[in-house]
Amino acid sequence: MDEILGFHPHFDVIATMGGLAIAYRYLTTRIARKVLPAGTAGATGRQQAQFYGGVALMFLVSSWPIHDIGEQSLFTFHMVEHLVIALIGAPLLLLGVPRWLAEFLLNKPKQVQFAKAVSHPLVGFVFFNFTLAGLHWPQIVDLMVNVSWIHFAVHATLFTSAILMWMPVISPHPEIPRLRPPGAMMYLFAQSLVPTIPAAFLIFGSEPMYEHYANAIRLWDWDPMMDQAIAGVIMKLGGGFLLWGVITVIFFRWYQQERRWDELEHQLREPVS
Repeated sequence: MDEILGFHPHFDVIATMGGLAIAYRYLTTRIARKVLPAGTAGATGRQQAQFYGGVALMFLVSSWPIHDIGEQSLFTFHMVEHLVIALIGAPLLLLGVPRWLAEFLLNKPKQVQFAKAVSHPLVGFVFFNFTLAGLHWPQIVDLMVNVSWIHFAVHATLFTSAILMWMPVISPHPEIPRLRPPGAMMYLFAQSLVPTIPAAFLIFGSEPMYEHYANAIRLWDWDPMMDQAIAGVIMKLGGGFLLWGVITVIFFRWYQQERRWDELEHQLREPVS
């Protein structure tokens, strides 16, 4: 039990998350002063909160104790880590990138063309869901929890696939267009359906899928089947809740925008007295 609850620093996570925060700070301060007109902020307060918030959340779930519990005891915590990285951390980082910074980082035609190709909705959809399903494959899970560099590589792949999945919805680059609200809502709706398949195997399985968790030290009084089923419920309902939350926000913003256009059109049609 001490192996799980005893403090373990994760230097790879510290270096990665710290590097992201330092790079963002450098780009939005020193580089911004060289690129933007004098007196223009490199990033708004909201954008900074979104970016640093995303970094902080990913650091939280990828470090002690959540990561250690998820790796050594309960698969449920492993699932929470994956969902936070993919459905909260990745979109927050994208939202925190100002338009000028996206254009600065992708400033050559070939770079933009490549980014547009890999950010295509179909590419992002397939890559993300293939990655999400693959990293819950029993052999992959057992490798992840036993080989640290594979664990890091798989999480890096998940984060990359999540960035590409979210780009059609919240792209910060003007040449990588966002989907119109109806398309974005349908796209995210489809994203909420696909995890039903792996989640069903976790919830309704008749035996433990993962040898590692079947034999792991139980931090709480959860047997392996309960742990596996709870992880499946979190994958389906937790992931669906997050995606449907975004769909709801998009819908109401679209509704408000359409309403303003209707009001403007009505005003323009009114006869001048």
